[in-house]
Amino acid sequence: MSSKDTAAIGQLLALLETRYAMRVLWALRDGHPQTFRLLQDSVGGITPNTLNTRLKALRAAGLIAHGNEGYRLTASGLDLVKRLSDLQAFAAKWAAAQARKAAE
Repeated sequence: MSSKDTAAIGQLLALLETRYAMRVLWALRDGHPQTFRLLQDSVGGITPNTLNTRLKALRAAGLIAHGNEGYRLTASGLDLVKRLSDLQAFAAKWAAAQARKAAE
């Protein structure tokens, strides 16, 4: 992996590691636009100030856009969420393994 690739991954992970960034992307994964209020409810537990900060960062990164109907994923955002969808299957297996481990 080149240093450019490493830097790009580092930049993306830094963005995704910010609090609630992944939850915002995940809440928009179905492709339906959401208003600010609906998105706040979908994410759960996020303050309006934090949501506004995340939305600005994700818009600046080109992962979400805002239109008349609300916030939605861009083509890049959809691509990212599609690639991250494998995490759902992994998470289910991992959680089951953790539960078995805790029961031992």
